[in-house]
Amino acid sequence: MDRRERDLLATRLTAIGLSLLVGTVLMGLKFLVYWMTRSSAVLSDALESIINVAAAGFALGSILWASKPPDKDHPYGHGKIEYFSAGFEGALIIVAAGGIFYTGFSSLLDPRPIPHLENGLWLLLVTSFINLFLGILLVKTGRRTESLTLVADGQHVLTDVYTSAGVLAGLLLIHLTGWNRLDGLVALAVGIHILFTGGKLVRQSFAGLMDASDPELLEEIASLLDGHRGSLWIDIHQLRAWRSGHRVHVDFHLILPRDLSLEESHREVKEAEALFKKHFGGPVEVLVHTDPCMNGDCPVCSRRMCELRREAYTETASWRRDRLTDGDPRGALSIEKGEGRS
Repeated sequence: MDRRERDLLATRLTAIGLSLLVGTVLMGLKFLVYWMTRSSAVLSDALESIINVAAAGFALGSILWASKPPDKDHPYGHGKIEYFSAGFEGALIIVAAGGIFYTGFSSLLDPRPIPHLENGLWLLLVTSFINLFLGILLVKTGRRTESLTLVADGQHVLTDVYTSAGVLAGLLLIHLTGWNRLDGLVALAVGIHILFTGGKLVRQSFAGLMDASDPELLEEIASLLDGHRGSLWIDIHQLRAWRSGHRVHVDFHLILPRDLSLEESHREVKEAEALFKKHFGGPVEVLVHTDPCMNGDCPVCSRRMCELRREAYTETASWRRDRLTDGDPRGALSIEKGEGRS
């Protein structure tokens, strides 16, 4: 692990440690507010805080595990543990929603007066502001350090802020109107809201574990390749890329002039690898499969001095994401003509 990776790991651990500490303190404050008010809406908010703390603890472990370098048993690293963390957090949110629905229906059917409501409102307001700053910090740090776990934890904390805001609005209306049945309605609304949030996290986790396409990452790579074309790079196809924790994996087929020596082709591959390592600035795995050019590639080959040319150069190949991710469109035809690529 180089210095930059150590610094990123230290930043991630500091952020998730802060989340665990602050979450524990705020959970205690929310249960204090529930003890004061006996409000179902407040209880729903406090129950979600338990999930915050449990998820932060799980996230801490996943970040430590994901930081381990690749080994013989895990040649692609340990980064996918972060997808398990995000999925676990989403599942916990869904479980919390079940408990919230129970308390909400109970309060709706049997409404009761809420004591010490004004003091409870002030305490909830304080916890909401603290959570707001914490959630923004976690999301920004997660994106900067490329940690899905931190982003998921930050989004969960921000969900808690929205939950608290809804609870505050409901309690304020109860304070102004005296309609206690609203307490149960607010709790049910909170449950529905976090149910959707939990489902979204589970879907994101499933997509990551299944190596679903990442359009933003592929767009970034397409722009990188298009802006740094090697002089001998004729075309590219079958681009694939995915993230595993903070590690990026890229592979693609690079079409080169078929009269290049093995040494020259190897040099072009190393140039491509260096481009990715410089751009991402962190651990990146690049696999480049070199294909020899065919006669049909002449129109997009800008290599002027070529004894193999059969057609004139007409235009530079368009390296947009949708085109680079396609397979070789001439592959089947070339095989029929005996010009297949290796």
